[in-house]
Amino acid sequence: MTGSDVRSASFEELDRRTAYLLWQLRESVFVVEQQCPYRELDGRDLEPGTRHLWVERDGAPVAYLRILDDGAQARIGRVVVARSHRGQGLARVLMEEALALLGDRPSRLDAQSYLVDWYTGLGYAPAGPEFLDDGIPHVPMER
Repeated sequence: MTGSDVRSASFEELDRRTAYLLWQLRESVFVVEQQCPYRELDGRDLEPGTRHLWVERDGAPVAYLRILDDGAQARIGRVVVARSHRGQGLARVLMEEALALLGDRPSRLDAQSYLVDWYTGLGYAPAGPEFLDDGIPHVPMER
């Protein structure tokens, strides 16, 4: 699998079906599987500087992340892989593609604490103390 398997679009470039399936994937993991009732659709998906990256299998997204434009730096978030497709390296493929798009631009993310070492392997470093986000421990990281 390579970066060529990754699709990328702004909100305006997404067709309705793909947008629906991307939001459905995010909701199925972040809200349902992780049991975190929160406002998953936060409005940032619509911003002109946001990029949506995903991998499809059999016509449906199975892995996703978004890149937000936070001015001097980018913010990577909503990194998710469908339970049925975990362990196949899809998150790494997405992250490598995101980092290739960002080039030397600084970026931040909030890593679930158990993934800090994984993100460190992608060039990120902790940038603050651990905190709870919807009851799940996270660590802010930057690159």
